[in-house]
Amino acid sequence: MFADGANAEVVGARAVEPVELPIYEMVSASQFLIPETSDGRAAGVLKEAGLVFQPSRGIPALVRQNIERCVADALRPLGLGDGGGGGWNDLFWAVQPSGRAILDAVEAGLALEADKLEASRRVLSEYGYMSGASMIFVLDELRRRPSGELGVMLAIGPGISVETMVLRLAGVRESSSD
Repeated sequence: MFADGANAEVVGARAVEPVELPIYEMVSASQFLIPETSDGRAAGVLKEAGLVFQPSRGIPALVRQNIERCVADALRPLGLGDGGGGGWNDLFWAVQPSGRAILDAVEAGLALEADKLEASRRVLSEYGYMSGASMIFVLDELRRRPSGELGVMLAIGPGISVETMVLRLAGVRESSSD
């Protein structure tokens, strides 16, 4: 399930077109700590062999129970906070593919249509979990098949924290390696 991957991205402000061609624009970002989870259930320990992560088997259930509130709180200031009942399906989704159980929990907790996490599932299937690099692989998959103007980039981290970024699709650009 775990893999190595590398990527690079340029993050900037006020792109100068046509020299710089933005793909995504960051609209907002927020962080949420799921209450009463700072007990080490999702902690990494730095050892001689590297960072060792030993997540609790209960993390997917916690994610499923709390993800809608986390996302709603992050999107409400933008007027997008009422996604219950399938409203989240109007957005594109880049969810960090840290495991099938986490992706299933996000999908169920937000009542997402099966194809909404296709890019995340594809990256997990083809490459494995590459920690933070996984997100850029998912965004690249979404870039190839745009599915809406606004979307959410979502990662689950230690603590258990939910990191949410709202993105706007600025344009679709094919790289020369496609």
